[in-house]
Amino acid sequence: MQGLILAGGRGSRLAADGVETPKPLVEVAGRPQIVNLIETFADLGCESITCMVRDGITVDVPGPAVVRACRTPSSLHTLVAGLATLPPGPVFCAMVDTVMPPRDWHRLYAGVTERLAAGSVAVLAVTPFVDDELPLYVTRDAQGFATSILDTPPPSGASLLVTGGVYGLSPVARRLASVAVASLHRMRAFLRLLVELKVPVATVEVPRIIDLDHKSDLEAAERWLTAPAEDEQ
Repeated sequence: MQGLILAGGRGSRLAADGVETPKPLVEVAGRPQIVNLIETFADLGCESITCMVRDGITVDVPGPAVVRACRTPSSLHTLVAGLATLPPGPVFCAMVDTVMPPRDWHRLYAGVTERLAAGSVAVLAVTPFVDDELPLYVTRDAQGFATSILDTPPPSGASLLVTGGVYGLSPVARRLASVAVASLHRMRAFLRLLVELKVPVATVEVPRIIDLDHKSDLEAAERWLTAPAEDEQ
């Protein structure tokens, strides 16, 4: 499993809240977020770890992680640029602003590995915790395969789940992304395309994922990750 961290965005919403530090370098639980993710990926067992970081941001990363500068218009473009640099094989990919406690990262990684090995073309992390300005909703069948990707909540009665910024990608998904980027310009459009193509897109659910889009998200993540285990919610 190759690890890929996407940090090519501008972090404009954080900046609008007065956070001048680039998103990969904002501190959560006492360390830069990108360092948290690199060490998480290493602990999970990723064979390689590549960080796609927006050009102009200097990042000092630990261990064997590789930093590659990019200036891309969307996370989908950053994904494709990153995939082009990776060794062959399946990929465990996360947006740099994704926050979870270690136990949920391990649960998610195990699920992604299992579903890819069973033949899924892609795997999506999903969560019932909805705290995003533009959430991407997912419906799924009884076997846990995504049946639709929606910009608005599904009809009443369906379980409310949203994507969490972590993806498992098979070699087939890697090839599809490299083709799709010529006409699609957002990650959500690519995920929707995979479902529409009727390829198996599995889901793995975790209780909560925080995206670091605003200063309040940083504060919530700090409280969550530093709380005593019995107080975590």
